[in-house]
Amino acid sequence: MAARIIAQLIVMGSGIMARAVVQAYRQALANASKSGVAQETVQNIRRASKMMAEPEARQILGVTEQSSWEEILKKYDNLFEQNAKNGSFYLQSKVHRAKECLETVYQKKHQGTEDS
Repeated sequence: MAARIIAQLIVMGSGIMARAVVQAYRQALANASKSGVAQETVQNIRRASKMMAEPEARQILGVTEQSSWEEILKKYDNLFEQNAKNGSFYLQSKVHRAKECLETVYQKKHQGTEDS
């Protein structure tokens, strides 16, 4: 008899806890959408998915880590123009993303040398 009562209390308690968790989750989503956190998170995810890794960017432009920024710009201009003439927008956008990626890398390096 006591075991049956304890089992019923456990089942009721877990049901109450499950409803409370669901309600708290819904409230958290509502609060996030009101404050704009949800939209900001989605934008950050989209931005991160568009970012290119440095090794991939170097491979696309055909440069090494020792390449100067001027050399990178020459390669970028050449590849960008070639793809503009031949009509490959996809490759043109990959070249542009590669330049953007390396630009941030070189800006960080430049800031690091100024701070030292």
